[in-house]
Amino acid sequence: MNPDDQISAVRAFNRFYTRKLGFLDQQLLKSPFSLSEARVLYELATRENLSAKEIGIELGLDPGYLSRIVQNFDDDGLITRKPVPTDRRQHQLSLTAKGRQAFAKLSRSSHDDVANMLAALAPGNITRLIEAMAAIERLLGESEVSRPAAVLREPCPGDMGWVVQSHGALYASEYGFDSSFEGLVAEIAAKFLGSFDASRERCWIADIDGTQVGSVFLVRHSDDVAKLRLLLVDPAGRGQGLGQRLVAECIAFAKQCGYHKISLWTQSILVAARRIYQEAGFTRVGSEPHRSFGQSLIGETWERQL
Repeated sequence: MNPDDQISAVRAFNRFYTRKLGFLDQQLLKSPFSLSEARVLYELATRENLSAKEIGIELGLDPGYLSRIVQNFDDDGLITRKPVPTDRRQHQLSLTAKGRQAFAKLSRSSHDDVANMLAALAPGNITRLIEAMAAIERLLGESEVSRPAAVLREPCPGDMGWVVQSHGALYASEYGFDSSFEGLVAEIAAKFLGSFDASRERCWIADIDGTQVGSVFLVRHSDDVAKLRLLLVDPAGRGQGLGQRLVAECIAFAKQCGYHKISLWTQSILVAARRIYQEAGFTRVGSEPHRSFGQSLIGETWERQL
């Protein structure tokens, strides 16, 4: 194939793929957001203390266009702005609870659309598709500076305080939860410390260079059932599959202990966590609306047979 044919083939694939995923629609996934707006939402949802300048560099967006997106988000109550201490002309952007909910809805729509697309394929073809996508990403991706990988360790004195404080601060910032949620986490941590059964219970703390960036607990519910609790990945630990590693440790230990099932309770708006549970083989077995932590939520029970 000569160079012109190669270029034509790549352009043809780009046209096909953008059409297949609906990127040509004015609003992405029938949401109120364009593709660029959705990407800005994604960056704000998955990274911490970003400035508009940093987002523009990351996504290659025109500063004027990005400024209009940020202003629209601000007008709609989706973000907050805080001046950067070292440069008062720049602002750190964060999603409000409303912004988190908007992103969660968009992420769920994207998940469902891709699930429907894959459902039309035979299992073998799904594997071929994923492998082909990985090859494209590997061949075209720019080399990234490697970050130190998190290590998983047993808790040390002070870690339980970090678990409580981090849950309280993170869920208040990202989902608008009030202090009653931090109180619940404190109760769970206190119960774990007060009645810890080393033969059937565990806590893992994820650590990067001496700094806590994640946690998860596996506790006894009955002789046959274990409960997974307090899964948390700090923004500083995201992007390396840490949530999946923590859940995998729980599953392996539960099997070793002879449990027959793992159960957990989560909320429908916790999109990233729900995806981790689903990929690990958990199934949603129940859901119920409730008013807790200052929010109207939909609680979900998930289970995994061992």
